[in-house]
Amino acid sequence: MKDADNTNSAEMWVSYRSDLEVLDCTIRDGGLMNDHRFDDETVRAVYQTCVAAGIDYMEIGYMNSPKQFPREDFGPWKHSAEEDLRRIVGENDTALKLCVMADAEKCEYEEQFLPAGESVIDMIRVATYIHQIPTALEMLRVAKERGYETCCNIMALSTLREPELREGLDLVVQSGIKAVCIVDSFGALYREQIDYYYDLYHSYAEPHGVTVGIHAHNNLQLGFANTVEAIIKGAGVADATMAGLGRGAGNCPMELLMGFLHNPKYHHRPVIECVSKVIEPMRESLKWGFDLPYMMTAILNRHPRAAMSFKDSDESGDVVGFYDRMLDGV
Repeated sequence: MKDADNTNSAEMWVSYRSDLEVLDCTIRDGGLMNDHRFDDETVRAVYQTCVAAGIDYMEIGYMNSPKQFPREDFGPWKHSAEEDLRRIVGENDTALKLCVMADAEKCEYEEQFLPAGESVIDMIRVATYIHQIPTALEMLRVAKERGYETCCNIMALSTLREPELREGLDLVVQSGIKAVCIVDSFGALYREQIDYYYDLYHSYAEPHGVTVGIHAHNNLQLGFANTVEAIIKGAGVADATMAGLGRGAGNCPMELLMGFLHNPKYHHRPVIECVSKVIEPMRESLKWGFDLPYMMTAILNRHPRAAMSFKDSDESGDVVGFYDRMLDGV
């Protein structure tokens, strides 16, 4: 097999892109469904699957502030302390790179970002809303100075005015980051919008040698399709999770992405085994995945927290009532 260099050729459908990297964020994004209270056995199983499958990065959790998120109220993967990481991965003497996500204004980054030589973490991804960009830039600076690869995820993309987004992109691509991600936080984007945003992001990223990534949610059952579209456009990093486990409607399923990529360095069987034996048994308790309330929030371009609250309420059976309240802006 060889790289496809002509996107108009049928060859691209049976070839692969050797430059594309896959990032698993099962524990980090999926942890939003259980306050990051995964037991060690589950985290270790996902880690070992990523190694066996040839996945490039595993985002093992958040690195957020224990002051804002007390340890007694959250599992260890909300904070990703070094002792917890090493309990799972040891020295991580593998080809798999580990990363964490740090939210702007929710991380004590001066204290939590150890020098990279003292950590098993390879990359720090800073997630930021557009008004938090100045804080995000400082976090990215500190992370890069301490020896980490860095990435920036600008959240709630579907709500942003384009002048704000352009200004934010112009700043973050000059910060020395490896990648900037198209983040469909609300799962509200369609293919044409993915095309538009990829071209916009690429126009800012390419002159600075920055890769464009994709992080899709599945509220409209387009998580996989939008990830494929971004890859076809040229995205260099694709996020996915085992069985799509993630906040609310979930993410692009890793098992679907692995089946699409054709790259012989990736191995499908370990992912299928992890999904069937480890992740799917949690579905009944964690209750992630596409359903009507999550679809409604996406169509109305609203944060899925409204649907999550509704599903946990005594009124969870009244889907039509929820829809009416959403239309009324309640």
